[in-house]
Amino acid sequence: MRPIMKLAKKTETVHEAVGIFNDADSLQAAIDDLQIHGFMRQEISILADDKAVKEKLGRIYSRVEDAEDDAVAPRKIFVANETLGDAQGAAIGFPLYVAAMTATGIVVASGGTILSAVAAATAAGAAGAAIGGVFASLIAKRHADSIQTQIDKGGLLLWVHLRSPNLRKKAMNILYRHAAHDVHVYEIPLYT
Repeated sequence: MRPIMKLAKKTETVHEAVGIFNDADSLQAAIDDLQIHGFMRQEISILADDKAVKEKLGRIYSRVEDAEDDAVAPRKIFVANETLGDAQGAAIGFPLYVAAMTATGIVVASGGTILSAVAAATAAGAAGAAIGGVFASLIAKRHADSIQTQIDKGGLLLWVHLRSPNLRKKAMNILYRHAAHDVHVYEIPLYT
């Protein structure tokens, strides 16, 4: 006897506004404006980088337009320049701190003078900062490469979840105001 297969039933539809931006500054301005006008951070997302897309879907999009109405397109939050700067600062500061404190501890434990402890901390801190600088550069390069890859494929894709129908016009106006193109709302059917 064959098992009876239960078919999924459409129970609800979710709406999202979507737009494509030609540069990161316009995208960031739109995200800031959306948040000022009541959209929550978790309601705003961008297309994940090619590596994440490939891992999830087994393929990559050749054009961002191919992903704009794809409900399974992998997404992530947009990393603002300020947040990127914080990450770079931590990448530099942490190795600097660890190296300086370690060198100071070694000099003091071995009976060295305050002057030699300061000199050791300065030298080790500089070396730690240099190592951190390499990490900071890698963070910035990866971020810039991800943005450029999407721009090369047609732009930076932004989705805005619309938790109620009255937010449709507000979201679309904000996207247009910040030079988004191909702005529209699409439906995502939810099944049980």
